[in-house]
Amino acid sequence: MKWFGDQEEHQTKGGEALPVDERQWFALWTASHYEQLVHEQLVAKGYDAFLPTIREWSRRAGVRHLISVPMFSGYLFVHHAIEKRSYLDVMGIRGVVRILGERWDRLAPVADDEIAAIQRLQHSDAALMPYPYLHDGQRVRIVEGSLAGVEGILVRRKASRDLLVVSINLLNRSVAVEVESSAVDPIDRTFSMSPHPAQRLGASGLC
Repeated sequence: MKWFGDQEEHQTKGGEALPVDERQWFALWTASHYEQLVHEQLVAKGYDAFLPTIREWSRRAGVRHLISVPMFSGYLFVHHAIEKRSYLDVMGIRGVVRILGERWDRLAPVADDEIAAIQRLQHSDAALMPYPYLHDGQRVRIVEGSLAGVEGILVRRKASRDLLVVSINLLNRSVAVEVESSAVDPIDRTFSMSPHPAQRLGASGLC
């Protein structure tokens, strides 16, 4: 089995060996409320697993508490060079429904930059919130602060705050974070606007 720290060597025409890290991010679909249990089992087996979470209010016995819940309900991610043996190993974990893709040798990887953006949000102090998945809108990049370099879609402008939406396209899921208007720059000047009512773009210097 190839564990997440392993590398393979590919031969070039000249015969020299080149180390190639074939690990990719894959999305695991889990049974309802099994995300944390699946994550724990993956880590126990030595896999590099990522379960993004957000904080939300929950009321118990009349008292409100902040709790951590999965950012994308029913999904988490594993970083691995998956071949048939490790595929069967992961599929044998309690609570795993499937690894997204057609079959074990035609899995659908998640883009590294999408995972990196979610990880940056996860490790920041920013307040995150679930958001409907978006296809179009002004794409911007955060240029200052702890989230500098994170890219997403600008969907509204409110006073001096912007709402930035970061998506995992394979899952059709998004998460939103508020950022200072002065902290974002447009990535390009040509964009299309979706008819989605939530996408109310400001026109102040962004197009």
